[in-house]
Amino acid sequence: MTKKVWFQVAIGILLTLLIVKYVIEIHDIFNPIIIIIKTIFIPLLLGGVLYYISEPLQRFMEKKGAPRWASILTIVLLLAGIVTGILLMIGNPISHQVNNLVKNAPNISDKIMDTADIILENKDKLPPQVETFVDTVSNSIQDIAMTGSKYIVSIVSGTVSATFTLILVPFFFIYMLKDHEKFAPNIYKLFSGERRTWVKETLSDIDDVLRNYVQGQVLISLILAAMMFIGYLIIDLEYALLLSIFAFFMNMIPFIGPWISLAPAVVIALIQDPILVVWVGVITLVAQQLESNLITPNIMGKTLDVHPLTVITIVLAAGNIGGFIAIIIAIPTYAVIKAIVKNIYEERKKIKEAATKSV
Repeated sequence: MTKKVWFQVAIGILLTLLIVKYVIEIHDIFNPIIIIIKTIFIPLLLGGVLYYISEPLQRFMEKKGAPRWASILTIVLLLAGIVTGILLMIGNPISHQVNNLVKNAPNISDKIMDTADIILENKDKLPPQVETFVDTVSNSIQDIAMTGSKYIVSIVSGTVSATFTLILVPFFFIYMLKDHEKFAPNIYKLFSGERRTWVKETLSDIDDVLRNYVQGQVLISLILAAMMFIGYLIIDLEYALLLSIFAFFMNMIPFIGPWISLAPAVVIALIQDPILVVWVGVITLVAQQLESNLITPNIMGKTLDVHPLTVITIVLAAGNIGGFIAIIIAIPTYAVIKAIVKNIYEERKKIKEAATKSV
C-alpha cells in the first residue's frame, strides 16, 4: 500500500499540514525569517519581472557577440532612458490630474454621499431584494467617503516605504541578468542520474512558464491600458491618464483585472456625467472581449491553459489569504505548480512503461 500514489499523496498532504500547523504555533521563532522574506520579496518580484521583460534583448545581443557586461549596461541604460522619456511625456499631465483629483476630493466625496442619500430616499420603491442590496452598497459608499482621509494617509506612508523598497530592485535585477544561468545548475547538480535529468527539465519548464507569462501579461496589460486611454479620451472622461495607468497594473490579473479597473472609472464618470457610465461600461466590455478572444490567444497561446472559472476561484482565494500581492502572484504560482505536477505525472508514466516493457 505504501507504494500507491494516493497513499504517498495523502502522506505528503498530511506532513505539509502538520508543518504549517507547527510553524503557526511557534511563529515567534520564525519572525526574523518572515521579516527578511517580506523585505526582499517585493524587490525580488519586481526584479524578476524586469528580468523576464529584458531577457530577450540580452539573449539577442549576446548571440550577436556582445559580452555580458555590455548587454547588462545596454539594458540598464535603455530602461533608464525609457523611464525618463515616459516621465517627461506624461509627468506633467499626471501631476496635473493628481493635483486636480486631490483638490476635487472633497467635492467627489460630497457627490458620492449625495448619490447615496438619493438612493436611500427612493429605496422604498424598489423590490425587497434590491432594497437590501442598496442598503449594503450605500453604507459601504458612505464608509469609504467618510474615511477617505485615512486612506490618503495610508497611501502616503505606503509610498514612502515603497520608495526604500524600490531602491533594492536594481540590485536584484542586475544580478539576475548577470548570473541567471547559474541558478538551475546549482539546484540540479545536487541530484544524479535520471533524477537530475528530471529536475533539469522541470526547472526549464518552470522558467518557460514564468517567462511566457510575464512577457505576455505585460504586453497584454499595455495594449488594454492603451485601448482604455483612447476610449476615455474619445468620451472626454476626466483623469483618463490616471485611470489608464491604474488599468495597466490591474490588467496584470488575468480575466478579472479589466473589471477591477472599471470601478474607479465608473465613479468618476458618475460624478462627471451619469451618461458616461454607459460609455465606460461599453469601453470596458469591448476591451475585455478583444482581450479574451483576440489579444490573449495570440500573445499567450497555451501558456496558462487554465479555465476562466479556475482563474477566478484562485484569484478570490488568494485575495482572502494574502491580499493584493497574493492576487498578483496567484496565477503564475498555480501555473508553476501545474508544470511540476505535470512533469511528475509524465515521469511516473515513463517509469511504469519501462517496467511494463521489462516484464
